Amino acid sequence: MSGPDIITMGCRLNIAESEAIRDMAEGQDDLIVVNSCAVTAEAVRQTRQAIRRAKRERPDARILVTGCAAQTEPQSFAAMAEVDGVIGNREKMEATSFAPAPQKVRVSDIMAVRDTAPHMASAFADHARAFLEVQNGCDHRCTFCIIPYGRGNSRSVPAGAVVDKAKQLVDAGYKEIVLTGVDVTSYGPDLPGSPSLGLLIERIMKGVPDLPRLRLSSIDSVEIDDRLFDLIAHEPRMMPHLHLSLQAGDDMILKRMKRRHARADAIRIVERLKAARPGISIGADIIAGFPTEDEAMFANSLALVEDCNIVHGHIFPYSPREGTPAARMPQLDRATVKVRAARLRAACTARRETWLRGLIGTCQSVLVERSGLTGHAENFAPVRFSSPRPPSSIVAATITGLEKGVLIAQEAGQ
Repeated sequence: MSGPDIITMGCRLNIAESEAIRDMAEGQDDLIVVNSCAVTAEAVRQTRQAIRRAKRERPDARILVTGCAAQTEPQSFAAMAEVDGVIGNREKMEATSFAPAPQKVRVSDIMAVRDTAPHMASAFADHARAFLEVQNGCDHRCTFCIIPYGRGNSRSVPAGAVVDKAKQLVDAGYKEIVLTGVDVTSYGPDLPGSPSLGLLIERIMKGVPDLPRLRLSSIDSVEIDDRLFDLIAHEPRMMPHLHLSLQAGDDMILKRMKRRHARADAIRIVERLKAARPGISIGADIIAGFPTEDEAMFANSLALVEDCNIVHGHIFPYSPREGTPAARMPQLDRATVKVRAARLRAACTARRETWLRGLIGTCQSVLVERSGLTGHAENFAPVRFSSPRPPSSIVAATITGLEKGVLIAQEAGQ
């Protein structure tokens, strides 16, 4: 199948949407679509770099920029000589947006969007797992975050459509589905009957009995209700791996971020999860160098890595995003932000190394990636095989060692 080149920046939701774009723009071999990210100033800078690199490599190609950075900064991308068009997050849901058009910028008011297009609900990603979009947008206004202005208000895909898409993915051979969105745990209040994320998962489990593995993308810990907790703790087809949007470990910084949880809340939910399901692995987003953060406040975030046993750490050096309240707060110098981010990364790396070494000698159920040589365990630990395994299969593997942050395995019985 011929089609455009897609360059995807940022989150799992973008990965899913890029595959939907590939289908919508089928046959347009002259097209490059850059699906951008706006989560940090660095992400925007990397998007610009990707655009310039793409033009150098394919000077005759037509380049369209979409995604959150295109939504929030359309004119700045339109001013780039390499760019032929800029389309917003709403427009990228429509196949007609990818055809040549006279106007260079087509970006509508994302806050006016009230639906999630059904064809964006799932995507056949170039992974052994598939990403299923169940929610988009965000109703919260964290002081550092520009994403609501790129994605709009929270809106959910009806459960029936999600179950139907999940069945299609399983029929296509996928053995793991990742539920994704901007704020996945806010799923449901905009739908009739206000179903919760836990109720949606129950419907998927019942309606798609042949699905072996279901995983959640990044979630807000404060929104884990009893129903969702019970599923994470006791449903064997729910993968024992959660990535939490924690952002900081100091109560004053959390208040200034306008987060809805305290430090103790984060520690408490992790302790409850580990008590109920000891093998669960925890990932987290943490921002280094938020405005007004002093050394004692930073120390609380640093300690959170140990307190919550964070083994999948995503560390973001704070960067001011124009239009957000945090950008108007007293800023730290960039050198301090950089040093603190490096210290957080080092702490996460050390905690991860200890965790991975503890898995040596265990047997893990591993989903084999497309290469046949690598895969991920249920706890999302990366695994490498000594010889190829059938791609997209699930194999029982004995962990024999650790090399450069990747577990070494042989298939059980060998």
